[in-house]
Amino acid sequence: MNTAPGSYRKKLVVIGNGMVGHKFCEKLKEKDRHNEFEITVFGEEPHRAYDRVHLSEYFAGKSVEALYLSEAGWYEAQHIRLHLDDPVVEIDKFKKIVTSSSGISCSYDYLIFATGSSPFVPPIVGSDHFGVFVYRTLEDLELITAYAFKAKKAAVIGGGLLGLEAAKAMLDLDLETHVVEHSPRLMPRQLDETGAFFLQSKLEHLGIRIHLKKETSAIRGKEKVEWIEFADNTQLETDMVVVSAGIRPRDQLARQCGLKTGPRGGILVNEQMQTSDPCIYAIGECALYEGMIYGLVAPGYEMAEVAASRLTGADKSFSPFDMSTKLKLIGIDVASFGDPFGMNTAHSPVIFEDRMREVYKRINVSEDGKKLLGGILVGDTRSYNMLLQTYLNELSLPRDLESILFEGGGGNKQAGVLALPDTALVCSCESVSKGVICGAVASQGVTDVEGMKKCTRAGTGCGGCIPMVKDLIQESLKAQGKTVRSTVCEHFSYSRQELFDLVKIKAIKTFDEALEAFGSGSGCETCKPVIASILASAWNDLVIKQATIQDTNDRYLANIQKGGTYSVVPRVPGGEITPDKLIMIGQIAKKYNLYCKITGGQRIDMFGAHVHQLPEIWEELTAAGFESGHAYGKSVRTVKSCVGSTWCRYGLHDSVGFAIELEERYKGLRSPHKIKMAVSGCVRECAEAQSKDIGVIATEKGWNLFVCGNGGAKPQHAVLLATDIDKETVVRYIDRLLMYYIKTAEPLTRTATWLNKLEGGIEYLKKVVVYDELAICGTLEEEMQQTLDHYYCEWKAVVENPELRRQFTHFVNSDEPDPTVEFKEERKQKFPAAWV
Repeated sequence: MNTAPGSYRKKLVVIGNGMVGHKFCEKLKEKDRHNEFEITVFGEEPHRAYDRVHLSEYFAGKSVEALYLSEAGWYEAQHIRLHLDDPVVEIDKFKKIVTSSSGISCSYDYLIFATGSSPFVPPIVGSDHFGVFVYRTLEDLELITAYAFKAKKAAVIGGGLLGLEAAKAMLDLDLETHVVEHSPRLMPRQLDETGAFFLQSKLEHLGIRIHLKKETSAIRGKEKVEWIEFADNTQLETDMVVVSAGIRPRDQLARQCGLKTGPRGGILVNEQMQTSDPCIYAIGECALYEGMIYGLVAPGYEMAEVAASRLTGADKSFSPFDMSTKLKLIGIDVASFGDPFGMNTAHSPVIFEDRMREVYKRINVSEDGKKLLGGILVGDTRSYNMLLQTYLNELSLPRDLESILFEGGGGNKQAGVLALPDTALVCSCESVSKGVICGAVASQGVTDVEGMKKCTRAGTGCGGCIPMVKDLIQESLKAQGKTVRSTVCEHFSYSRQELFDLVKIKAIKTFDEALEAFGSGSGCETCKPVIASILASAWNDLVIKQATIQDTNDRYLANIQKGGTYSVVPRVPGGEITPDKLIMIGQIAKKYNLYCKITGGQRIDMFGAHVHQLPEIWEELTAAGFESGHAYGKSVRTVKSCVGSTWCRYGLHDSVGFAIELEERYKGLRSPHKIKMAVSGCVRECAEAQSKDIGVIATEKGWNLFVCGNGGAKPQHAVLLATDIDKETVVRYIDRLLMYYIKTAEPLTRTATWLNKLEGGIEYLKKVVVYDELAICGTLEEEMQQTLDHYYCEWKAVVENPELRRQFTHFVNSDEPDPTVEFKEERKQKFPAAWV
C-alpha cells in the first residue's frame, strides 16, 4: 500500500466474479501503480472466479480447485474485498450506491458491470420438470452429476458450441446421449453443410445420436422427465434433459437503474466500454457494442483491458473483434475463421475432403487469389493458427493454394511463423503479440510454454494459441543458436524420447506412476495418449489396461465405423490364407451378418459388429487360429506382398514367404504411429513397397531396403537405405530402424515425417542404422527382441479374461445392444442406414 496519508482513493465496485470480472481485477491491479482504487467485488456464486471455458473437464475428473483462476487468498493479497454468494440486487446511480442481497450497501465512484449471461431456455411446455437442467455454472454441473446416477439417457437441446460441450459432459457421465438441434445442421454459425456433416459423422461414431430439424414442443413425464415431444409429432424417450440453446445477456439490473440497453438485450457501451452513464462500465457478455454481444472469452478479456486502461488514464479503445474459434469438441478438432461461408466477398473456395479419416478443410480465397478470406476445419486443425495469421495479417498466398491447408504445407512452417509481423496478435485472450513473445525469449530468457505463460500470460486463456507460441519459442531459440528441447506438455517437462527412456529405466507401468515419478498436475488430452503409447511400446503390455487414456479404437480393440458399430480385421500374414480359414471367416461373417471387403492391405474386413458382439466374434476367430490384425492400433498393420517367385514368372525371390516372416516378427509392435510394410518379388513392384514405411524389393543379388514412405493425403516415396542385402541383414536393419523410430519420434508422427525432421536426413539415418556410428545398434536390436518376446494376441487376452470382457457393453448399466443402430441392404450386403 503506497497511497499517501489522507489522500482520497476512488471507490470501484465490480458486479460479477466470472472470468471477465476477474480479468478486469487483474488488469486494474497491474495498471493502478499508485494504488488509486479501492476495489469491492460482488459475486453471485459461492465459488470465486473459475474457468468456464474448460468447465466440461469437471466431468472428466478435474477438481474445482484446478478450475479456479486464482490461488486462495489472491483477492486478500491484492487488497480487494470479495463478497461471494451475495449478488447486487439494487443500484442507485444518482447516489452511486449498490446494495447486495445480504444488505451490504457500498458506495462507488465507478461501477463495472461484469454480470455475463444466462442460459436461454426456450418457452417449452414442461421445461420446469424435475430432471431438466441448464449447463452454465459449477452448481449446474453438480446438480447434473447427482441426477445422472439414476439416469440412462440424456437429451441435450441445442447443437451449437454450448450444446456439444454439454453432450461431452453427458458422455463423460456414461449416459446414452442425444443432441436435438432445430437447424438442419450442427454448429450452423461456424460450419457449412459439409463441415457439419463431417462433425456429425464423427460424433455419431462416438455413440452420440443426432436429431436435426427437430423443434422441441414439450417435455413430458409424471414426476420427472420421461420423454420429449417434437413439433413433427415424433418423440424421444429420455431420463434427463439439458437445455443449451444459447445465452442471453444479464442486463436486468442495468435496465432497473435506467441504463440504456439494446432492443434484444445487452447494456449499450461505447468504444471505451462506458454505458449511458459515464461512471458505469460494462464488459463481457452483458455488454452490447455496435449491435454485437461477444460470447467468447477473448473479446471479454479485451473489454476488461480497455476498461482498466481508461480508468487508469491510458488511451485505449475497443474495436470489432475477430470471432475466429478453434475448439476441441468431445475430442474432435473444429475451427472456423474470418468469413467461413464466403458470404461477404466474391471468393473462390479451396476444399479438401477425406471421408476415410473424416477430415474436412475449406478456405475461401479472393477471386484474384491474393487474400485469404476465411475458412473451416474439421477433424484436423493443426494448420489453424497459421491460416488465422495469414488471414488477419493479409499475408501473401502461395501459388499452390491447397498446400496451406496442411501443417507445414507451402514451405517451412516455422519460417512462416517468424515471418509474421511483430504486431501479429498470437494470443487473443491476453492480447499478446508475436513481438512480445519473441522479445520474452530474447530478453527475458523464456525457453518453454510454461515460462511464457508466467512471463506474458500467452496461452493461459482458451489455449488455442499454444502450438504457435511453442513454434515461436523454438524458432526464436534456434535463431539465437540455442538448443531446443521439445517437451510433451505442461505436465511433463520432457520430450517423448526422454519419457520413453525414463519409463524403461524406472520400470514405469501405468500413467499414474509416470505422473507421480516425473510429472505434475493431473495430465491432459496431449500427454495421456503419449504415455499410453510409450507404455505399449516399452512393455508390449495389453493396451486395454490403459483404456481410460486411450482413444475409442484402442479401447475396444476395433475401429469404430459409421452408425456406431465396429470392424473386425483378423491378421492374414502376407495375404496368404488356407481354404479352411477362408471358410471360417465366411461362416463367422454370415453368423453375425457382417459386411465383408477385401482391402488393399490383403486383409478381409468385416464391418457392422456391435460392441457387445466383439468378444464373441474374437472367440470364434481365435479358436480357428486367427489373431488380431491390429487394424485399430498405432502399430505394425500389414506386410503386403506380391506372389513372388512361387507363382510369378518375373519373381526373383519368395516375397510371400518373406512378408509372412516380417509380419510374424513385428506383429503387435506398438509405435508413435501406424506402420505399413510391403515385400515385392521384383522391380515391377506389384506390392507397392516404395509407398510404405518399410519396403523390401527383390534384386538378383538379394534385397533392396526402402524406408520412411507413406501414402495418404500427403504421399511420400520411401528412401533407399541399403542395396543387395540378404534377409538376415534386412531384418537386422529393420529392427534397428524401428526401435530407433519408437524411441525418438514425436507423438503421432509417421516415419516419413520423422525422417523429414531428422537432422541430417537419410544420410544420418544410415550412419545410425547401417554403420553404427553411435554404437547403439546392439542395444537397439536387444530392446527390439525383448519387446517382440512379449507378444500376445490382444483379442485372445480379452476373450480369456472375464473382467476385461465385461467392458465390452454399449451401456455401462445395461447389457442391451444399441437400439438405434440401423442398416439397409445394398449389393446383397448390409450398410449403415445413413451411408452415403
